[in-house]
Amino acid sequence: MYRFLLTPRWLGAAVLTIVASVIMVMLGNWQLRRYEERSAINNRIDAADSTQAVPLTSILTPPVGAGTAGASPGKSLAWTKVTVTGQYDATHEIQARGRTVNSDVGFEIVTPLVLADGTAVLVDRGWVPAPASGASAAPTVPAAPTGEITVVGQLHLSESRPAPIEHRDGRLDTRRIAVPRLAHEMPYPVYGAYVLLTEQTPAADPAFTGIPIDHEDAWQNGGYAVQWWLFSLMALIAYGVQVRKEAQGSSAPAPEKKPTLRDRVAEADKKRESARLAALHEPVDRVEEADRKAAARLAARNGQD
Repeated sequence: MYRFLLTPRWLGAAVLTIVASVIMVMLGNWQLRRYEERSAINNRIDAADSTQAVPLTSILTPPVGAGTAGASPGKSLAWTKVTVTGQYDATHEIQARGRTVNSDVGFEIVTPLVLADGTAVLVDRGWVPAPASGASAAPTVPAAPTGEITVVGQLHLSESRPAPIEHRDGRLDTRRIAVPRLAHEMPYPVYGAYVLLTEQTPAADPAFTGIPIDHEDAWQNGGYAVQWWLFSLMALIAYGVQVRKEAQGSSAPAPEKKPTLRDRVAEADKKRESARLAALHEPVDRVEEADRKAAARLAARNGQD
């Protein structure tokens, strides 16, 4: 009944279905990993107010070589709450322009914090609005405090798509906080991620607005994972349905032929012709034939009398 499954056509369809199903399962698993990764990031964002900050130097790889950036910590450590102590280097301060907070365009001010071992980490001290004269004009920025500073904040990965760096208003000016590119402008090694400041000792200037942290859309990846798994199941079900239809079609009895109407006159003619031809081929009994002829003559003679 199912021997047709061994034909090249059905073997090819089976292989194609299995390969497609496996690929869709793998895509679903990848989306599941993205969901778990993004969920972990969201958990770290939400837990920042209640968890204890860990020393930055305990989780990041130390950078080596002046003007270079250390290794990126990766997404597994994004938004981890950290603490670090050092001195601000205002001479290499960075203004990231075109940054939006609450629909207002302004600048994020990033200042290197130099640690006791000579390495540095970039600290995003907060957002300031653009002046009334225009978004390209020099912003009013509170001076970085001097002396030993302790910063508490969340670890921010380097931004992608690096933008050109210019010198403007006594600062480095850019659109993207790309740590490896900014590190080339520094006279010391720089850690591979920067810190989004939430607390500072001494206290940060109130002129700064805190940078809001957007949550990752983890549920979207979760939905995609379920979707790919359903597609995989549907492919197998569709193959099974086609196999069932083929099996039922091959085992069904052949339809009976319906009788057709015939021309009665033509049928009668056909029968008479068949009888005539049969008579011509039948062997003749000579005695019987002689008796028949004699009887015919006798009948004719009696008729004449």
